[in-house]
Amino acid sequence: MKLLTKRVAAALVPAAILPLVAAAQIDNLLTQVKTTLGIVISILFVLMTLYFIWGVVQYITAGGDEEKLGKGKQHMIWGIIGMAVAGAAWGIVGIIWTYFRLNPGGPPTIPF
Repeated sequence: MKLLTKRVAAALVPAAILPLVAAAQIDNLLTQVKTTLGIVISILFVLMTLYFIWGVVQYITAGGDEEKLGKGKQHMIWGIIGMAVAGAAWGIVGIIWTYFRLNPGGPPTIPF
């Protein structure tokens, strides 16, 4: 009977500790995912802003050429759409993060 009690105790101790270790690993993974998403979304937002500015420059330097004016307008429109998508992605990540109480402080922050 003593041997059975020791074996049960030896099995219960790791069974009680393993969920804590797994939870710490999941928390670490989620933090890395949040940081990576913050970096990617920030880079996309900067790229879309540059794309929009490129469209503005094309529009200004078109000199009345309808084709260049059209290209400049298209770049500005797609730049604005890209910024809206990046902002929405940032908001969605923040909503998910808050909903699952992963970050009770609020939405993801810029990592740099």
